[in-house]
Amino acid sequence: MTTPICDFVRAYAASGVSRLHMPGHKGRGALGCEVVDITEIAGADDLSCPDGIIAESEANATALFGSRHTFYSTGGSSQCVKAMLLLAYLYRPDGAGRRVIAARNAHKSFLHGCALLGLEPDWLYPAQPSPLCSCPVSPEALERALDRGEKPCAVYITSPDYLGGMQDVRALARAAHARGVPLLVDNAHGAYLKFLPQPLHPLDLGADMCCDSAHKTLAVLTGGAYLHVSADARGFEAGARKALAVFGSSSPSYLTLQSLDAMNARLSGTYRAELAACVAELGALKRRLAAAGLPVAPSDPLRLTLAAHEAGRTGFELAALLRAQGVECEYADRDALVMMLSPDTDGAARWRVLAALGGLERREPFAPLGAPPPGERAMTPREALLSPRESVAAGLSAGRIAACAAVSCPPAVPIAVMGERITPEAARLLTECGVSQVEAVIE
Repeated sequence: MTTPICDFVRAYAASGVSRLHMPGHKGRGALGCEVVDITEIAGADDLSCPDGIIAESEANATALFGSRHTFYSTGGSSQCVKAMLLLAYLYRPDGAGRRVIAARNAHKSFLHGCALLGLEPDWLYPAQPSPLCSCPVSPEALERALDRGEKPCAVYITSPDYLGGMQDVRALARAAHARGVPLLVDNAHGAYLKFLPQPLHPLDLGADMCCDSAHKTLAVLTGGAYLHVSADARGFEAGARKALAVFGSSSPSYLTLQSLDAMNARLSGTYRAELAACVAELGALKRRLAAAGLPVAPSDPLRLTLAAHEAGRTGFELAALLRAQGVECEYADRDALVMMLSPDTDGAARWRVLAALGGLERREPFAPLGAPPPGERAMTPREALLSPRESVAAGLSAGRIAACAAVSCPPAVPIAVMGERITPEAARLLTECGVSQVEAVIE
C-alpha cells in the first residue's frame, strides 16, 4: 500500500531546500526528528481540506477499515469524540432534541463536548455494582431509555473501556437502529480490533460512527486517531471534516500524519499475522498468571487486567513490583492493574511480568470501591462549565456543584459530573483516587 505523506516528506527533507516557512526549527534541532517535521507547504496538502497526499492516505485507511470514510485526527480521540457529537446533533433524526443517551463511564472529552454543544447526557448505569471505568449496558436497559422522554440525537458507549470490558455493540446497535437513533462508539482502545481473525471493530458490529486512538494500540505517534463513518451511515461524512476542524488545531502535526500514513502499509502487510501471534502469546501469559492464582479479569485481546483487590493487593503494590522488574504498566489504582501489549512489545516484557507477579502470595480479598451513586442534577453541563467557580478540597466538596469533570487522568472517567451535586461517596472516592482539589460552582 502506498505511503504518500511519508514519501513526500522524505523527498522534501532530502531536497536541501532553504526552509523560509514554519516551524521555527527549520529542520534542525536536538531531537533528530525535526528534519521531517513540516507544515502545509506546497504539495504537503491540508488536513482541513485535503485533495492531495493526505486525501490519498485517508483513502488507503478507508479501504483498510471498510468505512464510508476514515478521517485522520492529530488531536487524538478527544477531538473525534467532540466531532461525533456535533455531527450527531447536526444530522439528528426527525423529532430528536439535545438528549444523548450515554453509558456513565464516558471519557471526559464526551462531557466537554456536551457542554460546548449544549447537549444533555442521559446516563445509563450498570445493573450491578461496577468499577468507575466500566458500565455494562444491556440491550433491554437501552431500549427502556430510548422509549422514555424526548427522542435522543444519539446513543454513546465506550468499548473497550479502560479496564478492557467490551459492550455487546451488535445488540446495542440493533436496539438503537430499531428506533431510528445512531450509535456512536468511543473505540479509543480498539483500533486493532478490525485486524483480528474475527473482526470485533465497532464498524463491523453496527456502529454508525466511532473513533479510534490509533496511538493507543497501533504503531502510531501520540495524538494519531481515526474518525470512522460507517459504510451504512449516510450524511455524517459530508460534515465530518468541518466538525473535526471545529475542535482541532489548524496546525496538525505532520510527524503524526506520517505515522498514520506509514501504519497503512503495515496494516495491509504483516500486521494481521503479528497481531495473531501477539494475542496468542498474551493468552498464554494470562493462563500462566491465572494458574499461579492471580485474578486475571476478562478484557479485550491486547490487555492484561488484574483484579488486584481479589488477591488482597492494591494495584499500586503490583505496579511497584513490576517497576522493580523493569516493567511500567498502563494504569494502576487501589483495585486494579492494567497492562497494554501490542505486536511491538519487547520480548522480555512477558518474562518480567512473570518474574514480578508469578510467585505472589495471595492475601485476604477486599471489596472494590465501585462507582459512586449519581448526584442530583442542579445545572446543565454547559451552565456549570461557564459558571464562576472556585477550587475546594476534594474531601470537603460534598454538596457542591461540580464545575468541570472531576477526574484523574488516566483513566479520565469523571467521578463527579459537571452540573451535578457531588455526593459524599463521590467526595470520598475523589480522595481515594488522589484528587486533591475540585472546581465547584460558586452559588
